[in-house]
Amino acid sequence: MEKILKTKRKVRFQDCDPFNHLNNSKYLEYFINAREDQIESHYNLDVFEHMKTTGLSWVVASNQISYLKPAFTMETVLIESQLIQYTDNLLLVEMKMWNENETELKAILWVKFIQYNIQTKKAAKHSEDLMKLFESVVVPVDHYVFENRFLEIIQNLKNKAAV
Repeated sequence: MEKILKTKRKVRFQDCDPFNHLNNSKYLEYFINAREDQIESHYNLDVFEHMKTTGLSWVVASNQISYLKPAFTMETVLIESQLIQYTDNLLLVEMKMWNENETELKAILWVKFIQYNIQTKKAAKHSEDLMKLFESVVVPVDHYVFENRFLEIIQNLKNKAAV
């Protein structure tokens, strides 16, 4: 099963600012929409169907994002995502936005999702099946502080460029 999921998207005019850059708030939409599509197609997990059948879904607890390069109007970008950590009720997903050829990193995002029971309006534990899925796809990283991970990614890119 693939662990690092990738999707291409075109940056749309209506999502851009007057400088023809993807608006900062729209990055989150592009990332979240891509992740939803990726987990449905790769893991057969439709979050909306899951919510309808179980009464459970995920809510965003926090976002951390760093913008490195602008994404431009009508540019094709590649959005990559991976689960980097999980607990019985939390998921930490790392996402990156690249240019189409994956040679220029545009943004890095961490999203913490909490499983949530829509009836009780409280955090809920993941099922055994979900925990097995998470175990099979998690890609642990060396740093669990966003800024340290960001610096590690940037350093790795510089080292690649130097070779």
